[in-house]
Amino acid sequence: MMKIKTVYSDKYTAQTSTASMRKLGLVAEEARGIMAQLGFRTFNEMIGRVDVLELDSTVSHWKASGIDLAPLLAPAQKPREDTGVYCQTPQDHGLDRALDNTHLIRLSKAALEKGERVEFELPINNTHRTVGTLLSHQIVKRWGEFGLPDDTIHARFGGSAGQSFGAWLARGVTLELVGDANDYVGKGLSGGYIVVYPPPESSFVPEHNILVGNVVLYGATGGRAFFRGAAAERFAIRNSGVWTVVEGVGDHGCEYMTGGRVVILGPTGRNFAAGMSGGIAYVLAPDREVFAMNCNQDMVDLEPLENMDDVSELQQLLREHHQLTGSTVAAGLIANWELALATFVKVMPRDYKRVLSQRAAKGGQRVCHRPGGGGLQGKYQRPARDPCPTPRPDASRHGRRCPIRGPARRQVRRGRRRGPEGRGLPR
Repeated sequence: MMKIKTVYSDKYTAQTSTASMRKLGLVAEEARGIMAQLGFRTFNEMIGRVDVLELDSTVSHWKASGIDLAPLLAPAQKPREDTGVYCQTPQDHGLDRALDNTHLIRLSKAALEKGERVEFELPINNTHRTVGTLLSHQIVKRWGEFGLPDDTIHARFGGSAGQSFGAWLARGVTLELVGDANDYVGKGLSGGYIVVYPPPESSFVPEHNILVGNVVLYGATGGRAFFRGAAAERFAIRNSGVWTVVEGVGDHGCEYMTGGRVVILGPTGRNFAAGMSGGIAYVLAPDREVFAMNCNQDMVDLEPLENMDDVSELQQLLREHHQLTGSTVAAGLIANWELALATFVKVMPRDYKRVLSQRAAKGGQRVCHRPGGGGLQGKYQRPARDPCPTPRPDASRHGRRCPIRGPARRQVRRGRRRGPEGRGLPR
């Protein structure tokens, strides 16, 4: 079918088929005709005008015989004559006062324009919401969907962050929070790093207290997140690519998860792994019977950690967690590794395991699930690792197919991308 390029406005373009465009045109034409018959020029004029509707008396289905639609067709009473029934006053979302617009984007100018590394510290409070989102928009707009090399922009905050801290955070940004955060931390995380831990002078035990709120890492697709403390309910639901470590979760953890890795160094609530179809969770469970009761095993199996790839992944994440947050829990596990390993349970989705087995049997294509280039600086430097780990179909959408076809070839050909001024940067 022939493709055409249709311009809807100065901002949006789309590739679509002539048949689809003709169909939408006919739908719009028919809608305009019906509106003209009713005396309306715009959709806004139709809102609330139930007086032009009437019941279809030809409907004879038995289910419709006892339904009284009169209450639905009665016009709503306006408290005042000038009460609006649709949006007539533009809403001020206060984006000009958002922390990204007042500080983050300005402080990240060198990174945005030249790709240079920047680092800064700022206070934060719970009125600062979606911190990092507008900055991520600027990164993707200037550098493309793969963003910048890891840790190009390192922002350190102190205080209690508001909702959606680090939402849709792009690759190249690290948000380090010394304090705690509300709900939706890392919602839609898209390649960035989030590190949260309590202040060193805190008197409470981190792993025994809630550090971040509900629905953390909801729908996240890539990146890493480390929390020295427990998360509330619905941790990492619909996660499809983030690797994360947390020291306890509430009910419904890893619900509908489809990819990534989740390490839980503490208790889990009820209904853990419900609907989990992909990815792997490593759970510290000294009492396996209690964990088995809390785990929804409709789609997952509980296995011991026997595969060396699994052990290596877990060790790497624990070391990174300790390095970035100073976690005493991770430090204790690493120091007594042989004993600690026996207390971990691998939560493995059955369908995901079947797919991995089929790919292994066919000599499946290897996947580079770490988007190339960069690397965190100083203590944020990722450990050296083989550029192409074992096949992982849950690689984040930022991953790239690796050209390696056999164990003899160990080099990965890396492409080059262009910055905003045409400078080539290695991937």
